[in-house]
Amino acid sequence: MMSTLHANSTPLMTTTFPSKSVCPPKRTLIRCSATKTPKHYNITLLPGDGIGPEVVSVAKNVLSLVGSRHGIEFGFQEMPVGGAALDLVGVPLPDETLSVAKQSDAILLGAIGGYKWDKNEKHLKPETGLLQLRAGLGVFANLRPATVLPQLVDSSTLKKEVAEGVDLMVVRELTGGIYFGQPRGFSTTEKGEEIGFNTEVYATYEIDRIARVAFETARKRCGKLCSVDKANVLEASMLWRKRVTLMASDYPDVELTHMYVDNAAMQLIRDPKQFDTIVTNNIFGDILSDEASMLTGSIGMLPSACLGESVLSDQKPLLH
Repeated sequence: MMSTLHANSTPLMTTTFPSKSVCPPKRTLIRCSATKTPKHYNITLLPGDGIGPEVVSVAKNVLSLVGSRHGIEFGFQEMPVGGAALDLVGVPLPDETLSVAKQSDAILLGAIGGYKWDKNEKHLKPETGLLQLRAGLGVFANLRPATVLPQLVDSSTLKKEVAEGVDLMVVRELTGGIYFGQPRGFSTTEKGEEIGFNTEVYATYEIDRIARVAFETARKRCGKLCSVDKANVLEASMLWRKRVTLMASDYPDVELTHMYVDNAAMQLIRDPKQFDTIVTNNIFGDILSDEASMLTGSIGMLPSACLGESVLSDQKPLLH
């Protein structure tokens, strides 16, 4: 799977949506806004590991071709990350890579990780570099669509009548929760038994900003948003549900529902077409978006976009 690209320009698509009772078309021909005055964007390429270099190389060629037809110039700079960076300089995210990424208009990321580095210490795992990259860029919103294309419906392992027509978006909170929460680490009990521990924690501002992204996304799609949590057990999820519910009053045109994560995992397989837009926390989103990708037949066929405040405010965007 390769992450997608966003450039700091005026909107690429203008659509007038009907009321939520009629679902608007979710895909239309994208016309680039830069058709007269040539524009230039600096793109940092992070091929990473595995299939990443192959995919990013092709994506670069596609971007160059599209740009040439629409008056957009792309400048590319390739930097190491993940296992490739470990092999090259000994760390999964070199300072120079993060610095170049922060100065670019967008980042195109391939893939990170592999069996070769699985036995490394945590701070020397490729995935640690990915977490550091997300935190360093402040990209808190991960948009992961799962669309079953008519031509590829037979690629899904589900029955055709279940998979056909699936078109959903998972909005995942990306820089909070148990992946970043403190305290975390290893310790020893009074009996001398080793333990490992992590903390699932969310502040109201973290929930509010991802909820707003989700509501705005749902508004542009079919006007249906399902918030997934574990509010019957986890205090962090109780706060999550409270804040998302409060924000719903700002979006009367969006139908909000709630679902426990274990039920959501089941419903994605049983009846995936009931979902349009899903919003959830970091770890639930990590799992559910991978599950949703398999509705299409392969996680490798799906893109994802990671957005920060700078993208959402249409200032200097950073996205991978």
